[in-house]
Amino acid sequence: MTRTSEADEAEFRSFAVDRWPRLLRTAFLLTGNHHDAEDLVQTVLAKSYVQWRRVAQASDRDAYVWRVMINAHRDRVRGLRVFEWLTTRFPERADRDRTEDILARDVLAGALQRLPVKQRAAVVLRYVEDRTETEVAALLGIRLGTVRSRSARGLEKLRADPAVGALRHAGSRR
Repeated sequence: MTRTSEADEAEFRSFAVDRWPRLLRTAFLLTGNHHDAEDLVQTVLAKSYVQWRRVAQASDRDAYVWRVMINAHRDRVRGLRVFEWLTTRFPERADRDRTEDILARDVLAGALQRLPVKQRAAVVLRYVEDRTETEVAALLGIRLGTVRSRSARGLEKLRADPAVGALRHAGSRR
């Protein structure tokens, strides 16, 4: 491993600080857990730091780092043997009641977790990260048609999910 210069280190630090919120949001949607999401982002940034010169030379740094995240998440999921369940209990807050927002987000996060890993990655990158089909194909290393079919199947499963259906039904009654 070669030593990084102060300029490289400053450039990496700026990149990491700037991308942290977006990386964390995507990681949360992939993992379904805030703590696992933070661990995933830290792993991604550590790997990116070690290979920073390669990342800095990439034509699209974001795509490179998101690809590292997808691969790290895939490796993490392969190693899991125990399933974790998200909780619907949240601490009370003094500000406006956001219970419905939190419950809706919880239902959606749970529904995303029930999707197969490949479909989940396609749906999260395509619709949450608002990436184009071409970008998603490049990030996942798959064909454009595969992105379309995985996204379509993922959305179909989300629409068919009873919890999401109940959420949509409750929203239409308001």
